[in-house]
Amino acid sequence: MSLSLTTILSNPELENKLLTEAQTQGFIAAMAAAPNLINPNEWLAFLWGGEETSPFTNAEDLEAYANIVVNLWNDYREAFLSGTWQWPEECKLDDEEIVTSETRQFSEGLLQGWQLTRDDWETLMPEESENNALLGGVLLSISMLFDPETALSALEEQGIEGLGEFTEIYNAVPMMLSGLTMRGYELAEAEASRDE
Repeated sequence: MSLSLTTILSNPELENKLLTEAQTQGFIAAMAAAPNLINPNEWLAFLWGGEETSPFTNAEDLEAYANIVVNLWNDYREAFLSGTWQWPEECKLDDEEIVTSETRQFSEGLLQGWQLTRDDWETLMPEESENNALLGGVLLSISMLFDPETALSALEEQGIEGLGEFTEIYNAVPMMLSGLTMRGYELAEAEASRDE
């Protein structure tokens, strides 16, 4: 029987020791979208807060968790580059809260992961470049979904009725992340061939 991420995260021994499932998916999305691929060995520990020692009590569970993470990373990378990535099923809009807590957590995980890949992005898409506007647009959209109340009040101050904006942003995120990944990939490939 192969364990699922949900099963592993529901283990009471691991409670509050790992990112939630949605945060994990967001973090992995940031790693999968990165222009220069970073080996999972370098970022896996961030999923449990960056500690050197993992919270797993046995090697089999750690290995199962790592395999799930790497498989999801590969799936996301392929989906981003083919333009087929979609929000995880639990990540939705919400009439009461604007977005579900899973959407917030996914956005939070993505923003955390972006911190690790930030230098690569900023090198390939420096300020004042056309590409930087693409990067900024994606980050702004994700930030708005992470903190919709603040974003909503900022929109209202600008005289914009914001709830419709959130639907548009939410619906555009898959295309935006795929487009950003493809552009980052092209720029990284071009840089690599120049360096050869």
